Amino acid sequence: MATVDQSLYPITVLIDELKNEEIPLRLNSIRKLSTIARALGEERTRKELIPFLSENNDDEDEVLQAMAEELGVFVPYVGGVEHAHVLLTPLETLATVEETCVRDKAVESLCRIGAQMKEKDIVDYFVPVVTRLASGEWFTARVSSCGLFHIAYPSAADQLKAELRIVYGHLCQDDMPMVRRAAASNLGKFAATVEQSHLKKEIVSIFDNLTQDDQDSVRLLAVEGCAALGKLLETQDCVAHILPVIVNFSQDKSWRVRYMVANQLYELCEAAGPEPTRADLVPAYVRLLRDNEAEVRIAAAGKVTKFCRILSPQVAIQHILPCVKELSSDSSQHVRSALASVIMGMAPVLGKDATIEQLLPIFLSLLKDEFPDVRLNIISKLDEVNQVIGIDLLSQSLLPAIVELAEDRHWRVRLAIIEYIPLLARQLGVGFFDDKLGALCMQWLEDKVYSIREAAANNLKRLAEEFGPEWAMQHIIPQVLEKINNPHYLYRMTILQAISLLAPVMGPEITCQTLLPVVVNSSKDRVPNIKFNVAKVLQSLVPILDQSLAEKTLKPCLEELSEDPDVDVRYYAKQALQACDQIMVSS
Repeated sequence: MATVDQSLYPITVLIDELKNEEIPLRLNSIRKLSTIARALGEERTRKELIPFLSENNDDEDEVLQAMAEELGVFVPYVGGVEHAHVLLTPLETLATVEETCVRDKAVESLCRIGAQMKEKDIVDYFVPVVTRLASGEWFTARVSSCGLFHIAYPSAADQLKAELRIVYGHLCQDDMPMVRRAAASNLGKFAATVEQSHLKKEIVSIFDNLTQDDQDSVRLLAVEGCAALGKLLETQDCVAHILPVIVNFSQDKSWRVRYMVANQLYELCEAAGPEPTRADLVPAYVRLLRDNEAEVRIAAAGKVTKFCRILSPQVAIQHILPCVKELSSDSSQHVRSALASVIMGMAPVLGKDATIEQLLPIFLSLLKDEFPDVRLNIISKLDEVNQVIGIDLLSQSLLPAIVELAEDRHWRVRLAIIEYIPLLARQLGVGFFDDKLGALCMQWLEDKVYSIREAAANNLKRLAEEFGPEWAMQHIIPQVLEKINNPHYLYRMTILQAISLLAPVMGPEITCQTLLPVVVNSSKDRVPNIKFNVAKVLQSLVPILDQSLAEKTLKPCLEELSEDPDVDVRYYAKQALQACDQIMVSS
């Protein structure tokens, strides 16, 4: 009897928690369904747990969403793919609820389970679920059914396939816009499973109806289907059926539809081929780049490099470049920012001469833009231009603007410049770097913003790695150590951080002779923050230094700090001493 009670215990706890008034407890029990299923075993899970979940009428969306998610990975707990169909019943119920996130999760789980089921089981169990949902009285069921056709269709017999195509066609003409939206959204996935002969006759016809829908929310989702269908159809069919739709959509009265076209156009170009692209799609794209709505121009500007890659350089220079020039002085800062994030990629497409003559002036104007994000986006992609025009021209034309930005009033712009410096140093070479950028690197160590000072310290380390310890000893170390006497303690802390980062690159000899005395001397500083940072730096230097030196110099300094009046200084000094002892014992 005790054994029976024990075997019933998991399901009893689950039922109790699922009926609890507190949502976290109900949610917790749902999250533990897999544990409970393992305790019950496969047969009892099928016969007791799944029916119980099917009848569970919880009204809390969070709980239902968690249940839909859990059931998607439940196939092993019900006995594998042979019994996967038992999971369809509770998920079918969840696919009809009002809350969108629950339905979406239920459809996702149904697709995951359907993808594992055997063909016979799909026909016997999965297809009936799809048809029941598709003919559901409430629109939510019909919305969910649209996302399941691509799983059901491939396994069906020819007659059943014909019925499924008809049902999908009806869903695309449903009275409820939400259903038509779902049908338009999933058309690409469904079309990918349909045979080529039916694709041309039936699916293209369904698509045409969706593109003429009176709801712009349906039409904009049909735009997504354009690229998907275009890739499935043969080139001549794509040009005949899809191209005119896209050209019309690029002039649609709804800006949201035009926005979607701007996002998808370059994908369709790949499907249509070069000639139709030049004749029909380039004019459509130019219209989008000059659209009245800023959002459309943003989307079109963000795809300008991808679009140019499909075209020949001559076509890009003739048709696209004039629009790019206009966009570089667009009234919307977000359009300019979108353009700045991709325009550098046009340099390899257009070639050296066109880049120098036509793109460089645009880069310079964007580098001087009043909006910091525009300047930031240009800076982060400078290396793409350098590969095309070479370092001499880059240094003559763009470097003065970069130096100006190094003192930009927006700290994020200064930060972007700092992060770009090591790459620039590598490209410019050591001599040029010393002349033009060396002073800037030191200047940043005393910036008012902590993130800049931190990045500046890291920058020095990367430069030392790039040009070597000898160069660093000559050009970095003396100037860094001079700043340890800065009257402001925050700047002195930055120097300690820089020493900590430079020491591993410089090696034990330079660290011991030049860097260590400065750190030890700083332990006498009057500011506690400096002193506990000294303890941290000394701890980081222990693995680099010789053991006898650590005993002679480091430990006395740390022992003195461990008796400091300030509690934080004592704490970090003791931590450093412990680390020091451990390293010495292990060596």
